[in-house]
Amino acid sequence: MAKPKLALYWAASCGGCEIAVLDIHEKILDVANAFDIVFWPVAMDFKYDDVRKMEDKSIDLCLFNGAIRNSENAEIAHLLRAKSKALVAFGSCAVEGGIPGLANLTTKDDIFRFVYKESPSVFLQDGGVYPQPLNTMPDGGLEIPEMWETVKSLDQEIDVDYYIPGCPPVPNQIWGVIEYILSGKPLPAKGSILGAGVKTCCDECKRERKEKKLKQFFRPYEIEAKPDECLLDQGIVCMGPATRDGCGALCPIANMPCRGCYGPPPNVKDQGAKMVSALASVIDAQEPEEIEKILDQIADPIGTFYRFSLAHSILRRVEKS
Repeated sequence: MAKPKLALYWAASCGGCEIAVLDIHEKILDVANAFDIVFWPVAMDFKYDDVRKMEDKSIDLCLFNGAIRNSENAEIAHLLRAKSKALVAFGSCAVEGGIPGLANLTTKDDIFRFVYKESPSVFLQDGGVYPQPLNTMPDGGLEIPEMWETVKSLDQEIDVDYYIPGCPPVPNQIWGVIEYILSGKPLPAKGSILGAGVKTCCDECKRERKEKKLKQFFRPYEIEAKPDECLLDQGIVCMGPATRDGCGALCPIANMPCRGCYGPPPNVKDQGAKMVSALASVIDAQEPEEIEKILDQIADPIGTFYRFSLAHSILRRVEKS
């Protein structure tokens, strides 16, 4: 009996999701024994043409990590969608746009201007040279992917069957999903979020929360946090109230605030708005001026509240002027 076929792909992301797959340790051998890995460019010598030659829907499972940032990301997303029976948005960047999605706070022109003209780390020649999708070289044409104006989550470009959140997804959850698939049990409803819970990170955090009222916020390095007390109660902005559970509250265990990488909890459309609501309930002030003064202590609110979810949020992106 033929093994089910597995594909893994890395689009616009840091590559941590690829490492997370290896973090299931010796169970990776079970994956190799159970699946015929037909596409995994970061680990094996596969070419895009290998995939193009496959029959449609011949790949049983595809784990696609990374956001859609350029024309190549989009092309391969559409290709793998056509070839895959079950396509999974794997990790925060695929699920919600992730940290690459923070580029939507500016424009492609401004990014290029800084990187290729203004950055002190770039050797400037003739005022800077911008990358071009197609260049004529002595030996022929040289083509590179075209950077898009807007970073998208995977489901903003193609149809997605399932979602596995996390930056990266934690190994036990990855193995839990793979083990479930290998069990032969009926797959959950399309659109389901796998490898995560249905509550918030606060619900699995062991720290004691007393819901103290706050007049001051701190960055993690500015105070020595008490190990057993809720970080938010101590004035450290922790995204736990606005983040789905499933990771085991690993960051709070390490005395660091939750960053929000598991996305919003069920029935929450906008993670940042949920966090703003949570903060509004703990601020110890009544007058608008005092409230604003307290909130001004939070460095980079957008980057904090929407670190992983901006591209998939209500805000989406800045408009070009």
